[in-house]
Amino acid sequence: MTTPTTAGSNGTPAIEFKDVVKRFGDNVVLDKLNFSVAKGDRVTLIGPSGSGKTTILRLLMTLEEANGGLILIDGDPYTHEYKGSKWVEIPEKRRRQVRKRVGMVFQQFNLFPNMTVLENIIEAPIHVLGMSKADAVQRAEELLEQVGMTDKRDFKTNQLSGGQQQRVAIARALAMDPEILLLDEVTSALDPEIVADVLGVLREIARTTDITMLLVTHEMQFARDVSNRVLMFDHGKIIEEADPETMFTNPRHERTQEFLKAVLGG
Repeated sequence: MTTPTTAGSNGTPAIEFKDVVKRFGDNVVLDKLNFSVAKGDRVTLIGPSGSGKTTILRLLMTLEEANGGLILIDGDPYTHEYKGSKWVEIPEKRRRQVRKRVGMVFQQFNLFPNMTVLENIIEAPIHVLGMSKADAVQRAEELLEQVGMTDKRDFKTNQLSGGQQQRVAIARALAMDPEILLLDEVTSALDPEIVADVLGVLREIARTTDITMLLVTHEMQFARDVSNRVLMFDHGKIIEEADPETMFTNPRHERTQEFLKAVLGG
């Protein structure tokens, strides 16, 4: 397998970090990070806890703000841009427009417990995208079929198992028709016997769509199956990147070798 290029067919990456800095107090989590994800790529971030992986996703969801550098979505500044030598916030209206291109599935499902499965999925398309209720319902029903949850359409989400809730969360993210789907340890809160079901849904999405995916996962087999590229993070920096076959069978960097040995057990 060859490593894909880091830009889409028009040369513009779906995601690009340019010298991005993120600090929490005195702790520098990302130190002038540079990386990009091509349109349609499936990129997995691996590395020890605290290496900065989830911070990248939180920056892309605007749940955190960078302290410096640029984040670009399809070439458009996401939260800040440089005007002359000044690093300034972009206007909120522009930020919201770019933000619509990004969807995320969280570790904890973040569903509305007082709403039905269907209501959870149609809420944002109606109120954020301005979709008609009829169109939103039709799209939701298609997605529920895709994730195997048609029979739970009218259940309240607190009546569902963890695996079922995560499948609804995947459908909800896809209902916004994002160009980019972020996946943050989506199986870590699930019982082991239902992890395979959720990963199967995501494998099928990867197989049948051209959506760009950026994943943080401890499921190395899943990363191997779904990814085009794997990036190894340590102390907020990329220390190695490769296609999955190379990364998981012949990593070059000693730190990557140590990490994978610990995670894979040998």
